[in-house]
Amino acid sequence: MAIKLGQTLGLGQSLTMTPQLQQAIKLLQLSRLELEQFVETQMAENPVLEEVASEASDDFSPIEREFTEAEAVSGRLEEASSIVDQVGKTKETEVDWERLSNYEESRHQASNSGSKGGLDDEAPNYENIVTKAGTLQEYILDQSREVDFSDEELKIAEQIAGNIDDRGYLVGSIEELCEKEGFDLEVAEGVLDTIQHFDPPGVAARDIKECLLIQIKHFQLRNGLVERIVGDHLHDLENRNYSAVAKALGVALEVIYTNVGIIAGLEPIPGRQFGPEATQYVIPDVYVFKVGTDWVVSMNEDGLPRLKVSPFYKDMLKEQKALATKKSEGKEYLDDKIKSAKWIIKSMEQRQRTIQRVTEKILERQKDFFEYGIQYLKPMVLRDIADALELHESTISRVTTNKYIHTPRGIYELKFFFNSAIGKTNGESVANEAVKSRIAEIVKAEDHVKPLSDQDIMNMLTKENIDISRRTVAKYREQLGVLPSSKRRKPF
Repeated sequence: MAIKLGQTLGLGQSLTMTPQLQQAIKLLQLSRLELEQFVETQMAENPVLEEVASEASDDFSPIEREFTEAEAVSGRLEEASSIVDQVGKTKETEVDWERLSNYEESRHQASNSGSKGGLDDEAPNYENIVTKAGTLQEYILDQSREVDFSDEELKIAEQIAGNIDDRGYLVGSIEELCEKEGFDLEVAEGVLDTIQHFDPPGVAARDIKECLLIQIKHFQLRNGLVERIVGDHLHDLENRNYSAVAKALGVALEVIYTNVGIIAGLEPIPGRQFGPEATQYVIPDVYVFKVGTDWVVSMNEDGLPRLKVSPFYKDMLKEQKALATKKSEGKEYLDDKIKSAKWIIKSMEQRQRTIQRVTEKILERQKDFFEYGIQYLKPMVLRDIADALELHESTISRVTTNKYIHTPRGIYELKFFFNSAIGKTNGESVANEAVKSRIAEIVKAEDHVKPLSDQDIMNMLTKENIDISRRTVAKYREQLGVLPSSKRRKPF
């Protein structure tokens, strides 16, 4: 049977993602910082977009600056619910480019004249004030330059410093470094030994054993026994198997405890004090306050630009809307920018409204958490909120990703409130985050001399009607960053 090719005509429906819809979805999933960067980019690319000038004044007395929590919430709600300037419908018109040029020039002159003679000239240059903390590698290099190193030794020191990780350990072997750079091995080992006695002591060590031994020598803690414990029984020390160490060394267990206390005072991570980059603080997207007996949701609009269409373009369109002008390249450009500005403003308003609606629904379903704490957190999934708001689950996922809520109990990511259920023996269920919190409380209250095993924790939870397996307890314990019972034991 021969196969024939042909064309047929049919009707059908399909979902098309327009550029505007893609932009709205993108805005919805942006974090607060990313949203601020997006707005700045759009304002730089679109001359039609302008930021609404703040009407706040600094001419207030200290008494006028004091607000009650209820007034602050009310103010935030009024600000969040206000609508930005709407752009009236306008007809296609020609752009008066000469008037636009004069308008922009007058704005620039006004801005410059306003800054002259004002406080801005007296303000310090913050680029000269804000500095970046020095790294561990830079700190090592500074000390190397103060030592009587030859040019070759200084080059070796620079290479060694460049191969020290953030923990303070030397990455790779000194032999590999010498082979790669063509250094003399004996000279390189001498430079490494000098660097290892720089501040912080133990830096550039190749493993934790070498790091601890360097510190024992540096702080003059050598008594013969403490060096043998670190050098030969570090594995038993890690597993808190002190009886095995005492038996191998032929000393009393109390003596081992004393020397282990000395070792515990050393720093296994020499680079800890330098740490990572500066801490990035979380700015909440939503505030939740309790006013009287009611809980109130308020969007955080502080620092988030409020946008409008430039009044210059609005005035020009109003004056020329009655004129019948033919299409031009300039008018098409202006119309495109105005439509883009309208859509950005609308998308941002829709984003804020959606986040507020989702937060209000979360507050409604997790009210016991806000009232009484994490032990009363209820199991909840994305579908629960999606069905209640008649939205798609993917929309709820975008809204709750990288969005944070400020509550009287702390700052949480909105994703925190969505968690799976752990069954209870009485037929009810409890949120897994509540179970994790309970495990953390149990571990915190345990006897450090005889810490509880995963089986012991499971038995305690079972008595509280929580149906959980030992394997699940171990998984939650690891997620909490809690060590096994054998490594939590502290005999002194």
